[in-house]
Amino acid sequence: MSEQVVRIGGVPSPKQEEFFASRTKYTAYGGARGGGKSWALRRKLVALCLCHAGIHCLLLRRTLEELKSNHIYPMQKEYGALLQWQEKDRAFFFENGSRIDAGYCDCDRDVLRYQGQEYDIIAIDEATQLTEHQFTVFRACLRGVGDFPRRMYLTCNPGGVGHAWVKRLFIDREFRQGERAQDYVFISAKLQDNPVLMRADPEYAEQLKSLPPRLRDAWLHGRWDAFAGQFFPEFREERHVFTGAAPDGLHCFAAMDYGFDRLAVLLLGRGADGRLWVLGERCVSNLTLREAAFEATALFREAPSRVEYVVASPDLWNRRQDSGLSGVAVMQTVPAMPPMRAADDRRVAGWRVVRQYLHGTDGESEARLKISHNCPELIRCMEALMCDEHRTEDAASQPHHLTHAPEALRYGVMSDAAYYQVAQEEKADAFRMPGARTKGLW
Repeated sequence: MSEQVVRIGGVPSPKQEEFFASRTKYTAYGGARGGGKSWALRRKLVALCLCHAGIHCLLLRRTLEELKSNHIYPMQKEYGALLQWQEKDRAFFFENGSRIDAGYCDCDRDVLRYQGQEYDIIAIDEATQLTEHQFTVFRACLRGVGDFPRRMYLTCNPGGVGHAWVKRLFIDREFRQGERAQDYVFISAKLQDNPVLMRADPEYAEQLKSLPPRLRDAWLHGRWDAFAGQFFPEFREERHVFTGAAPDGLHCFAAMDYGFDRLAVLLLGRGADGRLWVLGERCVSNLTLREAAFEATALFREAPSRVEYVVASPDLWNRRQDSGLSGVAVMQTVPAMPPMRAADDRRVAGWRVVRQYLHGTDGESEARLKISHNCPELIRCMEALMCDEHRTEDAASQPHHLTHAPEALRYGVMSDAAYYQVAQEEKADAFRMPGARTKGLW
């Protein structure tokens, strides 16, 4: 009995053919925008399902909406009766028993649905939108007992929360224990490698050329060193994180970013030398206002001196419709809760001041901001926080779970900067002779 030949339309570019031919366990494809990555990823999965009866695949995007618009709807249009979409299973089924599950992973909570699952093939579209933790969980799902290939295919552009781990594995090829160099390959694709898009939308290249320099180099030229994926590329653990004890004599205060989805409270200490020390953190989800206040006061008990005040987002001063009370009024009913102050919540100006603290004063080798190693979430978020795509001086608001601790830090740094300015003005006044101005000496 002869094998059935199934023909599917479309002519791949040379780079897409290279991607189709890859047999490496982990293959990343992309670089610049417009390289035809999504089409190639779909075509690769369909071909594998047709070649290996009974194979089980997973196709991922960060959000369900992106999954539908970039893959589910196009696959239904492109392949017609070759595969059947089942909404209740959120999967495509083939007559030979193969299937492609369609999944998404917008946050760490989503990834829990996949723990313990087994897939022969996993395809992650826009992999730099996933954290390394999420990638690690999916990598553990690449297993099974059937006689099928076990491979993972990723598409990616520079930038995004996952930029660092994608660049480490596929561009810099810096491998850790248990990672084998022969398991990883990167296939670079740029806009000019996609003649179909170039013909269909000749103005797209001009749009990319008009971007700010860093984004242009990343998205048009595919330069991984031009867009580090960090909003704070100057942040370095070896420079900004301390493991020993903080200095004595710190004046302690706190900074808070509250949302029901995530509370972030930072305990800070102001040194006599003008340095700011982040001594501890509490980052907890699903807390009411009162519960959040109790969580904060538990952190304050660890402070080396009295916590003088808590600076928090101004929206906590708004009255709640359910109770008629403001968030601050509710929190201040908790015993031992220090006085609360509304933060200077200017975003761009605040981020600039945070950068100044990270860089330190001119001529100083030490940064003005130090973060304790006991603040793992703040450290992780500082490393992963991204630039806003449309306003590079601002931080991105997504993934939202990465924003809370840096927001609290921004409130705290702005509060400290205001204090430092007043202190410097008072110090200057102390050197003026009483009545000097009236005598014409100044």
